Amino acid sequence: MPLFKTSNQKAQKLLRKDFANEKELQHFVETNLEELFGIRFLATEYSTNHGGRIDSLGLDENNSPVIIEYKWGENSAIINQGLFYLDWLVEHIAEFQLLVQKKLGQDVEVDTGSPRLILIAASYSKFDE
Repeated sequence: MPLFKTSNQKAQKLLRKDFANEKELQHFVETNLEELFGIRFLATEYSTNHGGRIDSLGLDENNSPVIIEYKWGENSAIINQGLFYLDWLVEHIAEFQLLVQKKLGQDVEVDTGSPRLILIAASYSKFDE
C-alpha cells in the first residue's frame, strides 16, 4: 500500500526505499524512537551478563522500560529471544535504573511494573502468530 505526503491539500506519493540490512533498520528506528513510538533512547547493543546483546533499550512515555529486538529474515526464535531479554531485565532492574539515571538524570523514576517488548521483523514464522 503506497504512502502519501500532503501539502496544501495535494497528495504526493512517496517512493518506497527498503533498508539494506538489519543494522540500517535498527539505526533508523533508534534515531527516530521518540517520533515513532514515544520512546526515549537509552542504549544500543546493550550487553547482558549472559553473553547476549539487547538490540535497543529505551524508556516510554510512562517511564516503563522498553526492549526492542530486530530480525532481518524470518526467525522463529525472535519471540523467545525477546522474552529471554525481558526476563533478564526484570532480574536486573537495578542495572537498568542506573542506566536511566546516567542517560536521563537522577529525577527520572522508572515504572518497573510494566516493561514493554517490541519485536520488529520482516516476517514471522507460523509459530509466532
